[in-house]
Amino acid sequence: MIDLIIKGGIFIYPIILCSIIALAIFIERLWTLRRKKVIPPGFISKVEEKVKALRISEAVYLCENDNSSIARVFLAGLKSMGKGMWLVKEAIEDKGGREGVILERYFGILSTIANLSTLLGLLGTVSGMMKIFKVISEAGENPAILAGGIAEALITTFAGLCVAIPVLACHRILKDKAESLIFEMEEYCINLIELMEGVDKPK
Repeated sequence: MIDLIIKGGIFIYPIILCSIIALAIFIERLWTLRRKKVIPPGFISKVEEKVKALRISEAVYLCENDNSSIARVFLAGLKSMGKGMWLVKEAIEDKGGREGVILERYFGILSTIANLSTLLGLLGTVSGMMKIFKVISEAGENPAILAGGIAEALITTFAGLCVAIPVLACHRILKDKAESLIFEMEEYCINLIELMEGVDKPK
């Protein structure tokens, strides 16, 4: 492995760095996008029960003491209750948009890494080919001398694709997971708004 890295030339090192960064982001996002961290089980029903019973302060307390994304969105809406439903909806939409951005954080970096790894591999290939042509022009077609350039060209291309392909797959997996959670949060928010519209305003 170390021998391949050395033969891969200078462009193999940024490709390796890209793979390390991508792996760190993937693990961090998987941890962040756990369903119980975004939409804890049982939390929704508890808040809805408090709202139905017009115990808004208790619903607010539940949200303030929960660190999930849905709790922060609900809290924004509950704090605006009694000021008009249009304010409630606006608060929920605004906070929901912010939470959506947080859930999709670093996705752009993963996409960039996938493209960058491919381009670095291509750049390594070009560098290797340039070395090959230089050797041919200076020393003729000596197989032993040409081997270094050929190795660099093939190894960097291979390494770049080995990083880019999994990163693209990880990006798609995380994006689908985030979009699914965001959609589910939107459904719960719509239900909460309808519930709040159906009960009397707190006195």
